[in-house]
Amino acid sequence: MYRFFVPEENVREQEIRITGDDVNHIKNVLRMKAGEKVVVSCGQGMDYYCIIEDIQERVIVLRVRETEPAVTELPARIVLFQALPKLDKMELVIQKAIELGAAEVVPVRTRRCVVKLDAKKEEKKLARWRAIAESAAKQSGRGFIPEVHSVMDFRDALEYAGQLDVIMIPYELCGTAAESGETIREAAGQQSIGIFIGPEGGFERSEIELASDHGAVPVSLGKRILRTETAGLAVLSVLMFLIEWRNGRGMLPG
Repeated sequence: MYRFFVPEENVREQEIRITGDDVNHIKNVLRMKAGEKVVVSCGQGMDYYCIIEDIQERVIVLRVRETEPAVTELPARIVLFQALPKLDKMELVIQKAIELGAAEVVPVRTRRCVVKLDAKKEEKKLARWRAIAESAAKQSGRGFIPEVHSVMDFRDALEYAGQLDVIMIPYELCGTAAESGETIREAAGQQSIGIFIGPEGGFERSEIELASDHGAVPVSLGKRILRTETAGLAVLSVLMFLIEWRNGRGMLPG
């Protein structure tokens, strides 16, 4: 069943109106007709199961048949702090991070980042990243569209992460995955989790020390060196499994 997001003001008690680009998508791409079923969310944690009632030139009118709490959201808020990678890798990271349950993605400027964005380029990139976030949220059945923030400097990102219950920073020189396993397992039991991922050249030692001063815990992801676009997704995958196991079974494996 196709999923769409609408502003909260478009939701009434028994009627929802879809406007904007989704009207063209429904009419001319999906070629949907009156009577077909869709799911709608306004980003408040509720899913509206609807039937298309009327297809107009600029508005799709839906009749609400059932309302249920969204079941696709993780009970923990996970924020991925991703150092700016080269080429279009950020698009892949955002898409997959949102599929895996991240609540926010923060692009971060670190010392070894090759990518340099001026204000105009950043604005264009941010619009593209947010469009990808919305598409990924629709595809994966999310209950809201996760936020993609403007690019932050590393220190500012650490300050922002200070509100979170736990912060982890994968680092190849911090030990073994066996030693870090308990840290990740305990993080899965928190209400909010931050994950810092370095650029292609990795973090400088001084950045790891600064992160540690801000409460971040270095962790190992194993004996292999992962690419920047792989590392965050690896952590998110483990956390998603552990969090859902904990909430589905009342305990963590191990």
